[in-house]
Amino acid sequence: MAKSKYEYVRQFEIDDPLLQNCWIVVRVDGKAFQKFTDVHYYMKPNDERGLNLMTKAAQAVMSDCPDIVLAYGQSDEYSFVFHKNCKLYGRRASKILTSVVSLFSSSFTLFWPHFFNVQELKYPPVFEAKVALHPSDTNLRDYLSWRQADCHINNLYNTCLWKLIQERALTPAQAADRLKVVIISVYGILSDKNELKDKDLVHNSSSNPRMNHSTLTKAEKRFSSIILHTDIISNTFWEDYPYILGDKVFK
Repeated sequence: MAKSKYEYVRQFEIDDPLLQNCWIVVRVDGKAFQKFTDVHYYMKPNDERGLNLMTKAAQAVMSDCPDIVLAYGQSDEYSFVFHKNCKLYGRRASKILTSVVSLFSSSFTLFWPHFFNVQELKYPPVFEAKVALHPSDTNLRDYLSWRQADCHINNLYNTCLWKLIQERALTPAQAADRLKVVIISVYGILSDKNELKDKDLVHNSSSNPRMNHSTLTKAEKRFSSIILHTDIISNTFWEDYPYILGDKVFK
């Protein structure tokens, strides 16, 4: 390409390489997604169509980028883990971030009719994204454990909230006020300091893990993704898929 006198403006571009030898995590989150789910009549507390659509969009991202070794999703978010040795885009943060969130957003829109049939999108969904570095395997595992713990707590809370609304005929405000005295732990324990008898509101949140979260990883030495609904906090998952944290060489 011929040069011109205007090419000097390239000097104003910011070079933003991410630190070497660190796990890169891009987390995609829906923006104002409660409004989006209300307008599009999502079923509460969990809409399997919406969760499966999120996973389909995540699969599209993983298929496009072999550097991603794992993705974990819940509700309106997905975290994509790039191997610490990846060289994609020279590890430029802005390039990695924008490529992930743009492909995820466009894939969500593209696949919408496959999951919501005749229901048309009333307005485009918006997803935000952030990038973070994790310098050790332990840091990465702790990050993913944090997201799954958050999923368990939020899912149990929302299950209680919507059962109060749907089965006890409370308003959303009344249901939220009722749950102010309830303590929900990461272990799925519902306790009430005022002796409320609401434990019967909760089905075991682990009995239908598909409704809670999804983990995508790639088969060893293959680019196709595997969908799992499993515990990634315990050691078992990492023992079953040791190659996720293994050394890789990317060209």
